[in-house]
Amino acid sequence: MKIVIAPDSFKGSLSAFEAASAIETGVLRVLPHAKTVLVPVADDGEGTMESLVGATKGRMVDVSVTGPLGLPVDAAYGVLGDRQTCVIEMASASGLCLVPPEQRNPMVTTTYGTGELIKRALDDGCRRFILAIGGSATNDGGIGMLQALGMKLLDSQGKQVGFGGGEIERIAAIDDRDFDPRINESQFVIASDVQNPLVGPQGASHVFGPQKGATPDMVERLDRCLRRWADLVEAKTGVRLHDRPGAGAAGGIGGAFQAFFPAAMKRGIDIVIEYTQLGQHLQDADLVITGEGTIDFQTASGKTPMGVAQEAQKRGIPVFVLAGSIGPGIDSLYQYGITSIHSILNAPMTLPEAMERAAELLAQAAEQVLRTYLAHPFRVTRS
Repeated sequence: MKIVIAPDSFKGSLSAFEAASAIETGVLRVLPHAKTVLVPVADDGEGTMESLVGATKGRMVDVSVTGPLGLPVDAAYGVLGDRQTCVIEMASASGLCLVPPEQRNPMVTTTYGTGELIKRALDDGCRRFILAIGGSATNDGGIGMLQALGMKLLDSQGKQVGFGGGEIERIAAIDDRDFDPRINESQFVIASDVQNPLVGPQGASHVFGPQKGATPDMVERLDRCLRRWADLVEAKTGVRLHDRPGAGAAGGIGGAFQAFFPAAMKRGIDIVIEYTQLGQHLQDADLVITGEGTIDFQTASGKTPMGVAQEAQKRGIPVFVLAGSIGPGIDSLYQYGITSIHSILNAPMTLPEAMERAAELLAQAAEQVLRTYLAHPFRVTRS
């Protein structure tokens, strides 16, 4: 029996690889001789780099960059097995995880470190880029990234503005004469499921600003700043970001890529499915087990279990989803190929306890799901 195990990470508990290994442990308790294929996956944030580097037998490059608060942080980028494609997780350099809760303030956080990662990878010879932009701490429209790559954003006195979304209101001119020319020699794929525009009620500041520490007053000010930035960008490039889908991703960095880079936006899970060759692994599979920390209505927007299930559905393979918690709206997921959804919790427990025991609980849940599947009288498997 062939079982494909393709989970995302259980954030704060297990990486995608650790989750896959835990599920395999449960499977082998029931079927010691089963053929298990582990395909750790991700969508557009944490785990994307690890998944793609592992799948292509690439390498990791450690780099010290400017963190979201302007202080040095240890980050990394991945070079895939072709030695030409770089994968960058924005969160590695500019992520919310790098900012203590009491210091979260998108008026001051910067994407400068993300630009430094791109520059370092360009120096390393990379000319194809995959940018996973989930989990950012920023709302600066990508100005920090652009500055790190040589663009000058000048105030009325002709001086460079500083870091953070609040500095956008000081920008009077965009000088791109020193913008790294290697950018236009490269290709960028932006891994993001976010379709929000840059500004307005559905824009970056209103929708994502509060989770990054923005107060209601900050949200309004940041939205005005991004509107000003969009006006400047349109005057400079002719690209209108105000209401452009995806421009509001990751605090507006999605718009910076659309305006100044040869870039295309694509669902993160689709990129990972392509590079991990999930479709090939599904050939002749009898069962797929996937999962992530939380399953709810948002999963349908392109999260890992959804993408995996859609691939399996094309081949008529049942898909079981294991989750740390199950939220509202899961009924909508069954039409996309998910067979059933199961919580890994087996008793009342605190969140810290559940996170600490995640591997144990995941293995146990996988074992129980497989026993139920094998006992089903209408089960059909391939020889």
